[in-house]
Amino acid sequence: MNFRLFLLWILVLLIAACKQHAPEQEGDKIMVYRKAIDELLNKVTTPTNADSILNAWQKYNSNPIVLADTESNANVKYALGRMYARKNADTSKMYLQQGLELVEASKDFLLVKARIYNGMGNLAYSETLEHQANYYYNKSAMIVLSDTTVKLSALAKSIILLSASQSNNNLQQYSLAYKMDLAALKLMPQLPPNSVNQQRVLVQLLVDIYRADFPDKDVAGYLKRLEKLQSIYPENFNPRFLYDCKLFYYDKHKNADSVLKYALLNTKIDETLYQNNQLAETTTSNLYISYINVFINYNKLKDFAKAAIYKEKADAIIKQHGKLLRYEDLIRGCQARSEYYAAIGQKDNALKEANDALNLQKENFESENTQAIAEMNALYQIQAKDKSINSLNKDIKLNNLKLERNRLILLITALIVLLLLIFIFLFYSIFKQRKLKQEKEKVQLQQQLLRTQMEPHFIFNTLSALQSFIRLDEKDEAIKYLNQFSRLLRSSLELSREKLVPLSQEIETLENYLSLQQMRYNNIFKFNLQIPDEDLDTIMLPPMLIQPFVENSILHGINLGDKESFINVNFVLLDQILKVDIIDSGKTAAENKPQNHHSLSGIISKERLELLGKERNLNAGIAYTKNDGGGTTVTLHIPTSPIA
Repeated sequence: MNFRLFLLWILVLLIAACKQHAPEQEGDKIMVYRKAIDELLNKVTTPTNADSILNAWQKYNSNPIVLADTESNANVKYALGRMYARKNADTSKMYLQQGLELVEASKDFLLVKARIYNGMGNLAYSETLEHQANYYYNKSAMIVLSDTTVKLSALAKSIILLSASQSNNNLQQYSLAYKMDLAALKLMPQLPPNSVNQQRVLVQLLVDIYRADFPDKDVAGYLKRLEKLQSIYPENFNPRFLYDCKLFYYDKHKNADSVLKYALLNTKIDETLYQNNQLAETTTSNLYISYINVFINYNKLKDFAKAAIYKEKADAIIKQHGKLLRYEDLIRGCQARSEYYAAIGQKDNALKEANDALNLQKENFESENTQAIAEMNALYQIQAKDKSINSLNKDIKLNNLKLERNRLILLITALIVLLLLIFIFLFYSIFKQRKLKQEKEKVQLQQQLLRTQMEPHFIFNTLSALQSFIRLDEKDEAIKYLNQFSRLLRSSLELSREKLVPLSQEIETLENYLSLQQMRYNNIFKFNLQIPDEDLDTIMLPPMLIQPFVENSILHGINLGDKESFINVNFVLLDQILKVDIIDSGKTAAENKPQNHHSLSGIISKERLELLGKERNLNAGIAYTKNDGGGTTVTLHIPTSPIA
């Protein structure tokens, strides 16, 4: 027995000695390969050397020493993904995902992570998956922002930051985009003076400032730097970006003549590009918008003859290449034509163009909403997969370490059984938690879908009043109504982006809506809001739940020919429930006929309340009561949440 133990001990020592010697030799080889891989990564790919570089990467991808080293293996997968990006998107995505799986679970390998995330963002952007692209771009940019020791060149860092900034700008995340642009601005001195990113960072900064309406104290300095770059390197920079920025600047400062000047300069550039390639979406869209900009500014300057010329040019592009134009372009064109027709007194045409713009906005909203929901579902699956990979990788590493330490121990079988039981238990727990999370998110997505159905209905009903003012030629009332409606619409759009909003904002929006309706019906009814004494800013509830029932009371619950008509809205807080009583004065006996009207907004809101009650396990719902003195009381029970 002692002899057997002695032999076993000798065997263990020999194995340990071999293991200590082998890593030293393998480590030297790995360092050589890492250096060669870094040199190949930095090599510029051209049409003449592309095939030879691809072959070199494929050889590395079959080398067992390279594949055994996580960092080298991930860099090879990233390089292959980059090489196939223009040839085969599916193959490129496969290699990038393989590289990401190698390093995702680790806190290290930030350099290759930043590269792979940016590559995944580029692929998603090429497939018009804006939300997925934004997810990967931001992950790459956060590595650059959070760790200054990442060994990326200044040019690579600026490309990553500017890609993320542009993606955030497209999704109206202006603060985040501005932060990344400022970080890229600090890298400008390290870039070649004629690098396109020298111009790009300044242009994106200016776009962020004006789209988000940030303070423009630094704008003049940025414009001077753009002008200097354009004058020194006229062949390297597109002057159109400089003209666009000047358009923003002078439009902000109400200088119509200067806006017109740069709009005409842009038009000349775009006409030349359009003649060279009339089937390109970008050149067609740019020329159309340039014509519209000139058209708008001539209209502002009341030069209607020249405005008509550019209107006809824009109309010609729509007839010839209308399918290449984006919704935003078409909507801007309809709005411009509506303002033009209104200015020259053609009110019917102005109203038609305004309605066309509204219909296009609805189509665009539905299209973007459908795509956003699909992308968010796909993004959720990606994030769930990432978490699953992380958990699986940790378990595999843990098992490998335990197996290596206990290879010669007789109790290895029992340990494996124990690990399998733990793994099964963890897998079952994770599966159960994920299922519960999916059910919850399913309810939340249903909430969002119902709310997005609500918003076009609200906008359409409110705009009907504006149409009546225009038809009756009540310009002052129409302008006053439009100004108040624009504030209400801005508030509504801001609230619609949020899952929960403060009760104070919901009440303010409701009060604005009632004021608009009061104006619409010539102050024929009165309204009163009874508000609780609590701090309303700390009470959160879903937006746009109360307004549809108030609207229904105005349309079907009061006599619009009686100046004694009224609507009262009382708010009472009951623990986690907000009780809302909507009381109307009712109709006269002659008018109080049975109605077959079923309010779409009421049906949607009822479904939203049912989903809220299901999600929070609270008693949420709607009740209708006939008042003794006439009229109806609609009682809503809405679940509330304290502010986070």
